[in-house]
Amino acid sequence: MGYRADLPEPTLVDSTSVRVRIHSAALNHLDLFVVEGLPGVTIRPPWVLGADGAGVVDAVGAEVRDIAVGDRVVINPGLSDRTCEYCRAGEHSLCPRFRLMGEHVSGTIAELVVLPSANVRRLRADVSFDEAAACGLVGLTAWRMLVSRARVMPDEDVLIWGIGGGVALAALRIAKSLGARVWVTSGSDAKLERAAALGADVCLNHRTADVPAEIRSRTTKRGMNVVVDSVGQATWARSLGALGRGGRLVTCGATSGPALEIDARRLFWNQWTVMGSTMGNDHEFDAIVQELGLGRLRVPIDSTFPIAEGRAALQRLASDDHFGKVVIRVIEDP
Repeated sequence: MGYRADLPEPTLVDSTSVRVRIHSAALNHLDLFVVEGLPGVTIRPPWVLGADGAGVVDAVGAEVRDIAVGDRVVINPGLSDRTCEYCRAGEHSLCPRFRLMGEHVSGTIAELVVLPSANVRRLRADVSFDEAAACGLVGLTAWRMLVSRARVMPDEDVLIWGIGGGVALAALRIAKSLGARVWVTSGSDAKLERAAALGADVCLNHRTADVPAEIRSRTTKRGMNVVVDSVGQATWARSLGALGRGGRLVTCGATSGPALEIDARRLFWNQWTVMGSTMGNDHEFDAIVQELGLGRLRVPIDSTFPIAEGRAALQRLASDDHFGKVVIRVIEDP
């Protein structure tokens, strides 16, 4: 994002692909990790960042039937081969050849993007491109974590670390729609105030409060039914400390580091379930697009930047001052 490059116009790669003219793309922490360097991932300029995007279809392959030129669509950035045993079972994110746009292949912060037709869904007319782009990766990730993996139920207590990030905010929206009591943490009182306005039931400042002790006190030592942890090393011990008997911990990230420790005796004695989760399948993507259309999964947008100010957008994301998604406008809608 340090310079602008004119790349060849992408063409359809096969009869089942589509080309989308991107209007809005959204940044994720993944983009920062790609720039900084990820183990096993090699990028060389010119490299197009971005996993999330929404826009208008401007070309379709000969075999595409469910998407037409002119359709407003949102992108699922997870690409799978759709032929392996996991894909045939409907678990596309477990595909051994699973790839993410912007990380393993060219991304969405570009005027034109070509991808399989199976990876786009039509948008309702009242959903903006900004809203759609902001929801894609984080909405799919959070949906799989809370609905498919942790199976959150009404009246359960759910703890979400680091409110303000996209996955955490999407998880808040989803957990509330499921009827859970949602506890959130942040190191910023201002972010906690905004989370409360979005429906968070209990807000804890993890810089000034002992989160597990506070939770034990307020729940008469019962603890959380579910803990959502996308931070990793820095919060892991406290996540376990907050988890109740028979609790479920689900994690999708390790932004603070990947090395984790667990006391096996506490694991089996408390009968915890510890789950990993990443992205999602077609059914889950259909679900979040529906929820987006119904207005129940519109993730707050922190700020928007024109594509020419991509560096500033990345700096905003890296500052940790943001609350919600940072969106890049590739085309300024009239």
